[in-house]
Amino acid sequence: MSDEKEKKQENHKETKNEQKTSLVGKVAVIGFAGGVFWGLLAYLAYILNLTEISPNLILQPFILGQWKNGTMGNIIGIIVLGILSIGAAFVYYVLLKRFKSMYIGILFGLLLFGLVFFVLNPIFPNLKSVAELQRSTIVTTVCIYILYGLFVGYSISFEYNELNIER
Repeated sequence: MSDEKEKKQENHKETKNEQKTSLVGKVAVIGFAGGVFWGLLAYLAYILNLTEISPNLILQPFILGQWKNGTMGNIIGIIVLGILSIGAAFVYYVLLKRFKSMYIGILFGLLLFGLVFFVLNPIFPNLKSVAELQRSTIVTTVCIYILYGLFVGYSISFEYNELNIER
């Protein structure tokens, strides 16, 4: 009788570990997909002259050469954004996963915008201060960050809450 009980407990622990591993993998995929998708949208906005900021901005302080200013630089910039976005998704997962409201994701996107454009601005030599940017650039970029935060936040919260319902 105790052997059956021990086996059930072991199976429960294994299932719980698999679910947690599965959720961590989903967070990484959500982060990468969100970074790449919204990076592509930002590149489209740049091509359509809705914003002065292109995805290759992330490469400017770290990579030498003129190739980073072309299409290849933007593509690699989008991939780098996807990789960095995995980190942002894990920050959301650790701090905010329990919240079911979409407004938390929106605030997360706004916080990321503030971090990039106010705190990290000195790192990027080609990034003007917010006061110097065109109005269309500010509006477009804020909207992209809000939608990114909403996508990542709501997706992670949904997955986390679905996992808790299954338990």
